[in-house]
Amino acid sequence: MSTQHGGTAPYYYVPGPSRWPMLAGISMLITMIGASGWVNGASWAPYVNILGIIGFLAVLYGWFGDAIAESEGGLYNKRIDVSYRWSMSWFIFSEVMFFAAFFGALFYARSITMPWLADLDNKLLWPDFSAQWGNAGPGGTIENFRTMGPFPIPTINTALLLTSGVTLTISHHALRAGHRAQTAFWLAATVLLGAVFMGFQVYEYMHAYSELNLKLTSGIYGSTFFMLTGFHGFHVTMGAIMLSVVLYRVMKGHFTPENHFAFEGAAWYWHFVDVVWLGLYVVVYWL
Repeated sequence: MSTQHGGTAPYYYVPGPSRWPMLAGISMLITMIGASGWVNGASWAPYVNILGIIGFLAVLYGWFGDAIAESEGGLYNKRIDVSYRWSMSWFIFSEVMFFAAFFGALFYARSITMPWLADLDNKLLWPDFSAQWGNAGPGGTIENFRTMGPFPIPTINTALLLTSGVTLTISHHALRAGHRAQTAFWLAATVLLGAVFMGFQVYEYMHAYSELNLKLTSGIYGSTFFMLTGFHGFHVTMGAIMLSVVLYRVMKGHFTPENHFAFEGAAWYWHFVDVVWLGLYVVVYWL
């Protein structure tokens, strides 16, 4: 939402029938069919997966474009603003539950399963197994690999994300003060820091595969490591896309100091991603 139109907007705007939900479901189905075939080695699957992703991005472009046009057209009022705020809050809460499940899986594997496999009752089955996180599994069933430490890339990435939180806050204060040029500058800096973060994470994955022999198939350590860091990286990417759209709208003059929830909603999401990374940095890389 960008502007408030007082009595000109309806009591509560309800859009007409839309094709976007159906198209979103179809594109997501195509994406998952391609992904399923890809992991099973089907030659056609990567192309189907990419087609589904492109279709989904096109749906998002059209859907959010309609919402922006409705806002700029004076169809939204304060009640819509409150509705958007609650919707974004519940969406972020659902993301918290996603990460809670993944962190819970890591806790269960490290603190419950591994001591259980190393107790006296299991010594006859796996006499050489030790409850050390990052091992090759019972009986050495997994290829040897080395674990990922906190230096240097994860620590650099932590500094990048923390800095991006500061630049985003500066941008928000500039928007509230009515300084559009400063808002755009610091928001662009935030997006750039997010892009550099993802570049370092890609390099980290290449290093893990080529030099540490650490893969998604490297037992519970590999699966939890790539699931947590990869899922977080996906969120950084989505957050950067959100902020890029907001940056475009800032340069188009869509927001006012009093009404700019699109900026605030994207900022909430970005700060959530920052907080998750801090927990991930400590639990995955240090402990």
